[in-house]
Amino acid sequence: MTSNRFFIELAYNGTAYHGWQIQPNALSVQECLDKALTTFFRQPVSSLGCGRTDTGVHATQFFAHVDLQDVDAEKLNQYVGSINALLPYDIAIKRIFPVAPDAHARFHATSRAYKYYLHFHKDPFKLNRSWLFKGDLDLEAMNKAAEIIQQYTDFSCFSKSNTQTFTNNCKISMARFEWAEDGLVFRIEADRFLRNMVRAIVGTLIRVGKKEISVEAIADIINSKNRSNAGQSVPACGLYLVRVTYPFVK
Repeated sequence: MTSNRFFIELAYNGTAYHGWQIQPNALSVQECLDKALTTFFRQPVSSLGCGRTDTGVHATQFFAHVDLQDVDAEKLNQYVGSINALLPYDIAIKRIFPVAPDAHARFHATSRAYKYYLHFHKDPFKLNRSWLFKGDLDLEAMNKAAEIIQQYTDFSCFSKSNTQTFTNNCKISMARFEWAEDGLVFRIEADRFLRNMVRAIVGTLIRVGKKEISVEAIADIINSKNRSNAGQSVPACGLYLVRVTYPFVK
């Protein structure tokens, strides 16, 4: 049997799931995907994702790679609908395509982009899709603080203390709040992100917007490398992974 590597592009509403990665006693997106692929292709399939979204976090674009035996690459477009029929309605495959045998969904990604949504008035249609924030925020101050964040690379202060990673350095290329319908959207892009990093950054910038801390305090927080000095993580419901970039994927 010949085995080939494929990338799967998918999207999901993370409300019902304990993140992407398989958990011993909780339902995950990866578990549902692997089960559907194993059933359809009639062979054991284990996917590897481009990252690990937390419980309740969404993805409008997510990539995973799988190794499949004896699959007709010319029929991949036909397979998408059949596999989607095996998946819950809140998980959807967009496409499956062949890649090089050593292509890696996690390690070969060159950038990732997230959006975080918050709104100011109760809206049942935004439940579990955006964070309801009650109060006033200084948008200009928050964006000045976001500009300061982009000048640094060590973000230990925004990472969970029990996270095991080879480095806490990330290169942020963009971070900014913008007005959206009845709320704000925070956009951030970097080569990589630490666990819980985006939600911790937003929570800290919210403190600036509420005038609890100054814009200049952001530099002191980052230099401290201490998670307890940063703001609380905002709820997962407003966070979306929206883009993952690879040099070999259009």
